[in-house]
Amino acid sequence: MMINTGMNKAILTFLLISIALTPSFGQTPKGIVIHEKFLAASIIGNPGGEDAIRRVTIYLPPNYYKSKQHYPVIYFLHGFNGEDSATMDALEINKLLDTAISSKHIRPVIFVLPNSFTKYRGSFYTNSVLTGRWTDYIAKDVVNYIDKRFRTIPNKDSRGISGASMGGNGALKLGMLFPDVFSSVYATTPATLNWSDGINTNIEAFKKLSEIKNDSELLKTDRPLLMVDLARTYSPNLNKPPFYADMPAYYIGDSLVIDTTAVNKWTANFATNMIESHLTALKSLKAIKIDWGRNDAGRHVPVTCLQFSKKLEWYGVHHFAEEYLGGHAEHLEGTDGRLYTEILPFFDTYLNFKE
Repeated sequence: MMINTGMNKAILTFLLISIALTPSFGQTPKGIVIHEKFLAASIIGNPGGEDAIRRVTIYLPPNYYKSKQHYPVIYFLHGFNGEDSATMDALEINKLLDTAISSKHIRPVIFVLPNSFTKYRGSFYTNSVLTGRWTDYIAKDVVNYIDKRFRTIPNKDSRGISGASMGGNGALKLGMLFPDVFSSVYATTPATLNWSDGINTNIEAFKKLSEIKNDSELLKTDRPLLMVDLARTYSPNLNKPPFYADMPAYYIGDSLVIDTTAVNKWTANFATNMIESHLTALKSLKAIKIDWGRNDAGRHVPVTCLQFSKKLEWYGVHHFAEEYLGGHAEHLEGTDGRLYTEILPFFDTYLNFKE
């Protein structure tokens, strides 16, 4: 058998060059993930018993400690029943950022996940006289802490706010309430934006709540727990144990009773109904994007996301909106997921990277 030595050498040379040019995961420069705790002024003294010592998970880009460079910051808000470090781990955000930065998919950034987990699993990033001032916690306490501790570019044009589910809701609210702190907003599958088919006074959760008498029973549930958490946020009542909130609907025997005062408080707190009173803020933002999965198991999400987008369009607020094939907060992980392909490039485009 004849062996073509010249051809074999050429193939070997090609393979060696290809291997040399192909980045391996081990060769990718790695950022640093750190977890810190601090005392959040906005949560101190809340009568709901929420801990004012809050944790925050921070990703610092590769070579952070070897340079004097200042960086823009992306703040990412976790969802209901979520936490900062668990979200970082589940989505492997640090690995996605390492890959995105090393491949020049995006420029180096600081990525921050604040912990907003509460006794009832969620803050909804809303100020409450019962549980604490969670909007202020993000926009004031966390931002100030990060700016003091790390080399950020400390202005709104270099800060973006994002989040998934409850966090997407929070991102939209924070953009409306603090346009002087954040310039760009990306809300992925924002939940409970308004009353709808899945969130209304006729849902079964309010009937089930009539049978629940204490925290231990409530914390074993799903939708009833969510309704109580929303009530403690939107319609708290410090004189009404055991949950210290007025429910928009409740049962006396088999009879449904509607509390119109509580309904009105929830209505006012839903992000969709905040648009009219925050038009100046919304129009001042550099960029807004909303996306959602068309097959979301939370029936209210696709409906209210589209409603929110249409309302922005009606009032002339420029934004991007996208419905994708998928469920609730799906397709975020991996280099083919939306965090990598959509959210990170969005902020790379709209944040200011100049000191």
